[in-house]
Amino acid sequence: MKLPLRSSLTLAALLSAFAAQAQPEPIKFGKPDPKDLTAAPFVGDSAAAAVVLCDYGTTTIQYINNDFQLVSERITRIKILKKAGYEVATVQVPLFHRNSSEEKITGLRGFTYNLVNGQVQKSKLESSNVFTEDRTKNVRVRKFTLPDVREGAVIEYAYIVTSDFFFNFQDWTFQRDIPTRWSEFRATIPEYFHYKMLMQGYHPLEVQTKTDNMTQFTVHTAGGFSGSGFGTTREAASNETVTARVTNYNWAMKNVPAFRNEPFMTTSEDYVDRINFQLAGEQFPGQAYQNVAATWDKINSELLSDENFGLQLDRGNFLKPQMQALATQYPDVAERAAAVREVVMSGIRYDGTNRYSTDGSLRKAYDAHLGSAADVNLLLIAGLRDAGIPAQPLLLSTRSHGRVNEALALLDKFNYVVALVPLADGKDLLLDATEPLLPAGVLPERCLNHLGRLITKKPEDGRWVDLSPAQRHVRYQQVQLTMDAQGGLTGKVHQEHGGYAGVAARKHMATLGEKKYLAELTTQHSTWTVPKLTVGQRENVAKPLALDYEFTQPADDNATAGTFYLSPLREFSSEQNPFRHDDRLFPVDFGAAQDETTMVTLTLPTGYELAEMPKSAVLDLPDGGGRFLYSVATTTPNTVQLTGRLSLRKPAYAAAEYAQLREFYRLMLQKQGEKLVIKKKA
Repeated sequence: MKLPLRSSLTLAALLSAFAAQAQPEPIKFGKPDPKDLTAAPFVGDSAAAAVVLCDYGTTTIQYINNDFQLVSERITRIKILKKAGYEVATVQVPLFHRNSSEEKITGLRGFTYNLVNGQVQKSKLESSNVFTEDRTKNVRVRKFTLPDVREGAVIEYAYIVTSDFFFNFQDWTFQRDIPTRWSEFRATIPEYFHYKMLMQGYHPLEVQTKTDNMTQFTVHTAGGFSGSGFGTTREAASNETVTARVTNYNWAMKNVPAFRNEPFMTTSEDYVDRINFQLAGEQFPGQAYQNVAATWDKINSELLSDENFGLQLDRGNFLKPQMQALATQYPDVAERAAAVREVVMSGIRYDGTNRYSTDGSLRKAYDAHLGSAADVNLLLIAGLRDAGIPAQPLLLSTRSHGRVNEALALLDKFNYVVALVPLADGKDLLLDATEPLLPAGVLPERCLNHLGRLITKKPEDGRWVDLSPAQRHVRYQQVQLTMDAQGGLTGKVHQEHGGYAGVAARKHMATLGEKKYLAELTTQHSTWTVPKLTVGQRENVAKPLALDYEFTQPADDNATAGTFYLSPLREFSSEQNPFRHDDRLFPVDFGAAQDETTMVTLTLPTGYELAEMPKSAVLDLPDGGGRFLYSVATTTPNTVQLTGRLSLRKPAYAAAEYAQLREFYRLMLQKQGEKLVIKKKA
């Protein structure tokens, strides 16, 4: 991007003012601290496999070869503590490219330091350990592995990335899955460029500064000749100094704990400490401010004219005869949409790749009977339109890809597309054809990530769509137990898995097969004998998956004669609280609401009676967020019925609700573990 001061100018940016005022760098490449090579403990986290000693990066905007460029430098030093930490010695650097322009990496160097018999042994990164891989259409990855990595080693590497893509300002992540002793990022941005900066995370900054100073550009006008013939004149070369304001940013974090993965979360990228940049605008001398930031309307328009998105929809009508026949057969829009979905699923299978746009024609993917989420669902949208249904594409980001920020219009934050059909009652019908195990109108669980962006023919009609599902994880168990006089048990179990629980159970059964599925189902009951499993509604995905089996459990040889203790609900529920840690900094995200019911009817042996039984109880989360009902009652002199029902009414709970949710689970498990006391009658 050239500085529009004059024609035929060559500029050299002299960022001397910034350099004079800059703080000392926190790390010097090639000079590790000898203390870091010892076996002394490094962090309070005894489980850490490695620790980042220092991660230091800078990005400056410089004028090189008559063009502005982003220049990003990085130096990283890591201590390897355990064998599990060896993987951090393999580093990947993404490099963006488009048309003839590409980001370039230079100055790549690295060393591994080992302390051997009191002497520092230094191993150099060789070019044979450096590779380039194509990751996506526009991203290549430079990958390298540091040599001679052992427990106790210190590795370090450094490189420079030069880029012409100002929208691709390097983001900086302060937190990793290993502890970080010091992480620092500095950015130098001339007044010509305006960036939005978004900080996320939960830990405080040790350093956060912003200073302005002046930068001098030396403008050199090359000499030459003008005119022709006797009118030719010589123009002397000249130099001119141009002064511009530059803003220097500095952010640093100290002793950042390792990011801890937790149950029921989206990707760690949603929560780690980091700073993101988005180019908002440019303003060069003598010119008006130019807003270059993307807007949702602009993204909408660009997608509609994109060869791999909107234009594919216009060309995806090769199934039109089949779809038009469905319009006559199914006058109801929802039923017709479900029929279109069945036709698409019968012709093309999802290959597991998540994309919002195709990398080829829909016809090619259909003929191969295999395609990405974009191939499948753009074909679905085209088919719905051919069937007379005004379907529109809905962009979203899967749970593993990360949340979308409504305030930042960034297309690369999406990686998936589904169909939206407006219904007569004002509701939206969301359709996906990648999962045959789901009924029509239910999105795959990977898509339950808060919001999607609707792409419409008129950009101003685009809107955000809530992805919170009406469907739940539903599990139901009905158990008939009979106890004999020695304390042995026989039982009949009926289970139903509905909603998203039904999808998960069907997938798991398809993977394992019924025999292994049954073995896994009864893993926690090593003394059970289960002759067979009967499966119902396996193919009818609109119904809950039904499982029926019988079992026998011999008496416990250590049981006290004449007295038995039994926790029936514990036998058919989890014994572990999924929320093990005292605190949690980010939300608990189930994706969908939860509903679990277990009913146990226990018949006592002749001559025995129920001597003690737990009290019924109700546990509630604040603000109606959830409830656990526990009831126990004797229906006849020798029959007792126990019921436990868990209802979590919200798909996600804020971090501030974690302590209450954890305590709720603890009390629930405690209640389920309370015992019946069964004694022989006097």
